[in-house]
Amino acid sequence: MDKLFNVLAICGSTKKTSSNLNLIKAIAQLASPDAVVNIYSTIDLIPPFNPDNDLEPALPQVANFRTQIRNADAVLICTPEYAMGVPGMLKNAIDWTVSSAEFYHKPTALITASSIGKKGHSALMETLKVIQCRISPETELIVPFIQTKVNASQQIVDADTITAVQSLLSALYLLVREKQQEVSAL
Repeated sequence: MDKLFNVLAICGSTKKTSSNLNLIKAIAQLASPDAVVNIYSTIDLIPPFNPDNDLEPALPQVANFRTQIRNADAVLICTPEYAMGVPGMLKNAIDWTVSSAEFYHKPTALITASSIGKKGHSALMETLKVIQCRISPETELIVPFIQTKVNASQQIVDADTITAVQSLLSALYLLVREKQQEVSAL
């Protein structure tokens, strides 16, 4: 890749010792030298979505979230599954972007890292498709039993998970390059 690019990593868990946050930090270490991974860590400060409050100027926390997505070349979402669904704070944050379209054609990767994760992953994929993220089957991954695959030192300790994450990152970089080529062709 010719230039440095930014990946905004969003953790769907607000737990300070989250396995998903540890996984994001491990992924940041595996990232290409051409990529900078910035972790969005204040999802819990975004107020509950209310269309009546979706005004200009946006609420400060909403404006900050939208700006970070807009300024990123790609977004990586890493989330657990809560009660067979999407964590409420993550869904809430994404809801704030529907009218402003920050995710529109944004190269995006989704990792659901939980005990099982299939239902939550499927539900979030539907949301990401509706808001028209640029996502592919190669940029989505389910990592079951995450607590056995990443440790508290932010290291992936499972060889298959390392391989899967590296493949996902390569596919995400490809989506970024494709978008950059489209923009430069305009």
